[in-house]
Amino acid sequence: MHFLVAMINIKNISIQNIKQKLKVKKPWDDVIIFVLNILIAVPLFIIAHQNLIELSWAFNIDRILLFLVLIILIQLILRLLRTIIIVCIFLYILVLFYGTASGNYGFNSVYEDYDSMIYTMSDNPNPQDIIISKLLPFPNKSKIINAIEYKNPKVRNFAIMATSKYFKNIKGYSDYRTIIQCFAVFKEINGRWNYVSDPKDGDYIATASESLNYFSGDCDDHSILMAASVRAIGGTPRLIHTKGHIYPEILIGTMNDLETVNYLIKNVLFEKESYKKQLHYHIDERGQVWLNLDYTAKYPGGPFLSEEILGALTLN
Repeated sequence: MHFLVAMINIKNISIQNIKQKLKVKKPWDDVIIFVLNILIAVPLFIIAHQNLIELSWAFNIDRILLFLVLIILIQLILRLLRTIIIVCIFLYILVLFYGTASGNYGFNSVYEDYDSMIYTMSDNPNPQDIIISKLLPFPNKSKIINAIEYKNPKVRNFAIMATSKYFKNIKGYSDYRTIIQCFAVFKEINGRWNYVSDPKDGDYIATASESLNYFSGDCDDHSILMAASVRAIGGTPRLIHTKGHIYPEILIGTMNDLETVNYLIKNVLFEKESYKKQLHYHIDERGQVWLNLDYTAKYPGGPFLSEEILGALTLN
């Protein structure tokens, strides 16, 4: 009996000692919690703002109150989990220090990702999708995102060259100008693409600008170049992960838009390639249509290499 009591006391003392060692001195603990609160509250406020009906109160008081309520609720939750959160932050900072020192994912990468996420969410009618897409698993996700260099001048210039080479004289479809120009990019890339396997010892992820040198690589290299080039001229691409394969798709819009695009592909832009063939596309949970742009396709909307979807990486 005395032995059990002694063991319990030792455990209590150990836990108390650990808590004491991990405790951050005031007021720095409150500062850390408040900063974390703001970082969480901003994206949550954007989601709430886009999804809740505006009451049109003077001086946007309804939105100010919404933000304050979020701040208070998050602050209460964070204070309850104070010790665990501070430990996690400490470990995360150590990982970021290592990443920064080794030239991998570090402090600068975190800042750029957060800044990009907030900017994209503010312009998106469904900002929660941005967070969901960042949380969903996708093979080599961070490497692929970094390789999609849509702001690289070489990629942008290549995309512009393709739009000057194909379909620039199409009249009467001004609402679909960007999609038509993205189809020009598709035609240029797929007309030149040479499939080359990765090294035997693992995946090789080529950047978009690297692939412009020889237009060669495997499915992820093709998808990266296609996504970067489409995004460089205003299109919205996404990458689809299936069993042993990755391929790009482009956002078309609604089913009504698909009818127009179907006519353009079959009667104007890819008449020979799509003769007596159907378009292959996916419809997402919001009813948006995504058209296949795989390297195996001779026209936008060509046959899928694999129907099963294991993951999707949307580039808004």
